[in-house]
Amino acid sequence: MDDSLRRKSSTELVLEAVADLHAKEQLATRDTIAEVTGLKKTIVDDRLKVLVNDERIHRVRDGVFVPVVKHPPARAISHTMLPDGMCKLEVGDDVLMLTPREQRMLGVMLTGTAMQFSQIEAGHQSAVLASGINERVLRLERMASAAANEASGDRAKRDLRAIASSASAEPT
Repeated sequence: MDDSLRRKSSTELVLEAVADLHAKEQLATRDTIAEVTGLKKTIVDDRLKVLVNDERIHRVRDGVFVPVVKHPPARAISHTMLPDGMCKLEVGDDVLMLTPREQRMLGVMLTGTAMQFSQIEAGHQSAVLASGINERVLRLERMASAAANEASGDRAKRDLRAIASSASAEPT
C-alpha cells in the first residue's frame, strides 16, 4: 500500500502531537492533544498510557507529556582564536579552520538559535514570577476577606449589644 494513502494510527497521531507541541514550547496535555488531533479524550488517554509504557514519551508531571528524544551523546566542542584572525572550531574529531568572514557568517546563523533560547528562558522566568505574584495576590485577597468578615462580625456584635441595651433601657 502507498504510504501517502496509509492512514496514521491514533498512537502515531498522539506521538506527533506531543512532539509538535513540545517543539513549539507548548504544554502537551490530554486536552491540547485531543484538540490538535481531533481524537476523543478516552482514546488520547489510552494512547498516552501506551506511549509512556513504550518509553516513547515521558510524563514530566501530572497531565504533561514530552517526547523522549534520543540524541547521540554530546561531543566535546572547542573554539580557539588564532593570532592571524582564523578560528579553529573542533567538534569531537571534526576540525574546522574558519576565516574571519566564515566566523561572522556562522555567528549570524547561530544568532537566531541563541535568541530563541534567550526568549524561551525569559518566558520561563516570567512564568515563575507571574506565579509568585499570583500566589501573593491570592494570599492578600484571603487576608483582606478575613479582615472584612471579622470587621463585619464585630459591627454586627456592636449593633446587637446596642439593640439589647436600648431594649433593656426602655420602660415596659
